[in-house]
Amino acid sequence: QVHVGEAGGGLVQPGGSLRLSCAASGTLFRLRTMGWYRQAPGKQREFVAAITSAGTTNYAASVKGRFTISRDNAQNTTYLQLNSLKPEDTAVYYCNAVLASVRTWGQGTQVTVSS
Repeated sequence: QVHVGEAGGGLVQPGGSLRLSCAASGTLFRLRTMGWYRQAPGKQREFVAAITSAGTTNYAASVKGRFTISRDNAQNTTYLQLNSLKPEDTAVYYCNAVLASVRTWGQGTQVTVSS
């Protein structure tokens, strides 16, 4: 069974940057597709970015060019670099790990973009 935990959220001004990290337990990390989602108050959870075991990345249109997903298989960790943040990026950011159609979610980390 895999466990997933996020870190790195916080309060940042518009135009600022944050780096989120997601650590996953277990020995099969390198085989998992890792993804980031977010959920703003009163809205449904939405896809942000994902990276496959081969390193292929995919982004939501709203974050493409501003956010970068990466992974370090030696550290069992996925990162999401958030640049040029906007108030509309405010949300709880969730990480998930996917293997053989089984998806495991973390508890989320709050990102607040406000002046």
